[in-house]
Amino acid sequence: MNCRRSVLTFALVTFALLIAGCGKDSGTTGSGQASNSSKSPPAGATHTDTATGHGGKVIELGTTTIGPFSVRASRDEGEIKVGGDAPIDVWLTGGDITKVTAVRFWIGTARGDDFVKAKADIEIPSKPNHWHTHAEVPTPIPAGNKLWVEIEIGGQKHTGSFDLKA
Repeated sequence: MNCRRSVLTFALVTFALLIAGCGKDSGTTGSGQASNSSKSPPAGATHTDTATGHGGKVIELGTTTIGPFSVRASRDEGEIKVGGDAPIDVWLTGGDITKVTAVRFWIGTARGDDFVKAKADIEIPSKPNHWHTHAEVPTPIPAGNKLWVEIEIGGQKHTGSFDLKA
């Protein structure tokens, strides 16, 4: 009975955290067209979310091409801790953002089936090219560990990776 109650409590807390979101802006969605701005916070800038209490200096992870997009990634500064999570932001530019059906992140190796994929949300509705979520850090952390980004467009999945600079 205690195990069942613990599982239910865990599920409810997880659900509540997912609903609460992270850093949502109450602005309007605008025209639905993506800005071609690829600006992300500069290295050393701070990212603060008073709703969840996370934030701090930003570590730029770089830019790569994933599918039709140029993808820029960053994470909040701090140790990548086994069993913890890492706040991740990505910016998509150069493609038609309206065709994106999902953006997912995971920390691990290329074989994403072995790791928890976190579905990202648009961080600020008026800037639909900026995606954010917290990626779970696996236990144990595997050799070759990276941040993986998967962009789904009409059922096709495009994947790329970034060094976490841990």
